[in-house]
Amino acid sequence: MIVVTGATGNVGRVLVRLLAEAGEEVTAVARRVSAADVPEGVRTVAADLADPAGLRPALEGADALFLVTPGDYLAMGGNVRPILRVAAEAGVRRVVLLSSQSAGTRPLSPGHGLRALEDESEVRNSGLEWTILRPGGFASNAFAWAESVRLRRTVTAPFGDVGLPVVDPGDIAEVAAAALREPGHDGRVYELTGPERVSPRQIAAALGDALGEPVRFAEQSRDEARALMAAFMPEEVADGTLAILGEPTPGERRVSPEVERVLGRAPRPFSDWARRNAAAFR
Repeated sequence: MIVVTGATGNVGRVLVRLLAEAGEEVTAVARRVSAADVPEGVRTVAADLADPAGLRPALEGADALFLVTPGDYLAMGGNVRPILRVAAEAGVRRVVLLSSQSAGTRPLSPGHGLRALEDESEVRNSGLEWTILRPGGFASNAFAWAESVRLRRTVTAPFGDVGLPVVDPGDIAEVAAAALREPGHDGRVYELTGPERVSPRQIAAALGDALGEPVRFAEQSRDEARALMAAFMPEEVADGTLAILGEPTPGERRVSPEVERVLGRAPRPFSDWARRNAAAFR
């Protein structure tokens, strides 16, 4: 059996479906999850990672665990060590951790890479077989503009011409499925990106193409963007995010070959994600 945490998220929802379609026995775990959220035959367990003991009913009898920790859990000082301990006690042998590219590109950043690196260290030292996924920015972050595109056909963002190789969450899920089901991934760290760098201005254009009508791009100043971010995230996280968006390192700009190495096909571009999700922006 494979347990998927974050089962209702952008990656987890797709991963649950892929595993179920492959004939795997799957347990979907999230704070709020029901049978309506998953394919037929998938078991659901509502649990909070902040209460590792509450995960025991989900983990009993499991062989593998897909582990993703929510941002608020990390912000409150949550650590994956007790989760891994409960998993090992339940008989789990393999864990696939959804980490972050910043663990490699900004390992000293307290709001980004440092926390991710700490969780990676816990996984490496857990005694379990492990695989670590380090995705860059998600294509699905564009959902943040869904309302402004629906109402005003506008994308508003800073650093309009700075491009990053955002990755399709569906590609992350496919790599996770391979690591959970197939041999040959133990002890591997996969950096996952899309096939090309896309800027916020190009994202607006791609959404317009998907909708069949123009989407305007409006550029924010760094200070404007920071003020909005600081309203819902710690200031150090906002500053780290703006640094990635505005002054990406060479590693953050790099197009990784690892999606293609694992899946045998090129990663999907943002334009493909925009077409598949156009209904959210109409």
